[in-house]
Amino acid sequence: MTTYTALELFIDGRFLSGEGRVTEPVFDPATARPIADLPHASTADLDAAQDAAARAFPAWSATPASERAKVLRRAADLIRARIEAIAAVMTLEQGKPLAESRGEIAYAADVIEWYAEEGRRTYGRVVPSRVPGVVMTVTLEAVGPVAAFTPWNFPALTPCRKIGGALAAGCTLILKAAEEVPGTAVEIARAFADAGLPAGVLNLVFGKPAEVSAHLIASPAIRKVSFTGSTAIGKHLMGLCARDLKRTTMELGGHGPVVVFDDVDVEATAELAATAKYRNAGQVCISPTRFFVQEAAYDRFVARFTAVAKGLKLGPGLEAGVQMGPLANPRRIQAMEAIVQDVRDRGGRVETGGARRGNDGWFYEPTVVTGIGDDALVMTEEPFGPVAPIVPFADFDEVVRRANSLPYGLAAYAFSTSARRIADIGAALKAGMVGLNTLAVSNPETPFGGVRDSGHGQEGGVEGLQAYLDVKFTASA
Repeated sequence: MTTYTALELFIDGRFLSGEGRVTEPVFDPATARPIADLPHASTADLDAAQDAAARAFPAWSATPASERAKVLRRAADLIRARIEAIAAVMTLEQGKPLAESRGEIAYAADVIEWYAEEGRRTYGRVVPSRVPGVVMTVTLEAVGPVAAFTPWNFPALTPCRKIGGALAAGCTLILKAAEEVPGTAVEIARAFADAGLPAGVLNLVFGKPAEVSAHLIASPAIRKVSFTGSTAIGKHLMGLCARDLKRTTMELGGHGPVVVFDDVDVEATAELAATAKYRNAGQVCISPTRFFVQEAAYDRFVARFTAVAKGLKLGPGLEAGVQMGPLANPRRIQAMEAIVQDVRDRGGRVETGGARRGNDGWFYEPTVVTGIGDDALVMTEEPFGPVAPIVPFADFDEVVRRANSLPYGLAAYAFSTSARRIADIGAALKAGMVGLNTLAVSNPETPFGGVRDSGHGQEGGVEGLQAYLDVKFTASA
């Protein structure tokens, strides 16, 4: 029996229970049954978090980067030491297989550790002066207290990207994690508290998203907002931030095209693509979601991809051998049903799947659809679930036009054995991250972010640290 986390807020160095606060149930997506009650932050709680972040900022930003790094490294080590317990909590509340939860938590710890080290390298520079006796320097300073908002699909990695970057830069942070998956965020906060993080540097709150975001963004204390979520909500939050010219990082929706040329090892590429597609039940912002396969390879690709999808073991993430868990909430079931019905209405073919599995929990079968045009719902709107459309293409110019036809630009992928073709398609695809003969585009030390309607700014890499820093130029005579 997995022990779930005691759900609490974390404000000004103290964990606060739900006593006297509004609460909402948290559900196990494998059973659709409630497992805990989550306290919502009151207006007074949000004000206390803002005050704590503002009060802690001067001392934390003045703390030497090497000392900040020690705290972050201790937190990363604690997360690694507690990986089994945190992974069980994550799977219980989010649904992904236990092996995926373990991998995500290990990655999250690596992100924190990488930021700890990179924070020691916030170098400025001396600019040669045109005037004798004048010294010109460029330095980097923490932007100030940050409000961060994270979704439910990666309960450890996404919060740790924001926490690691902000704290390493010298910022303080208020995190509003997703209400569907609060236990993982609470465990991360506990690791930072146990690592000796000063009170107020990290604060964790929950509540109604629209109310919490409006309250925090309106606060004069908050100088930057980092958001991961849908394009529509990102645009709304940017409007709120514009009123006070607050810095923003927006990691928004995507609809990743995968271009497969006919010179590849078709079966091996199909297996790789299918495995990546159904990771976290397709609930991944950089998931490969539109598969364009050159005509000569199309039938073989569809056959192998479909076979892999059929062979996946679907079930509760805590069960041994499960390869795909449930969807995170009933809204995703409804979205998959609408997408597949649209395919059928258009005369498309469901090669496998296409239905909910069982009556307990929010399980949906790994699904492959074919025989549709680029105007189908699954080809125009991010599915964020286990439905994979596979369509043929004839030539290079055609597939570039079709792959770039949507306003999104988060991740894109291409496969070919031709060095010239890979170079050309890599240059032609319009996305913030491009995988060429690989679907792995996320690392602690590399920038993660999109263009166009997929947002702006990066997390990870030196760019992710710079997102929390202001540039100051000083001329001294």
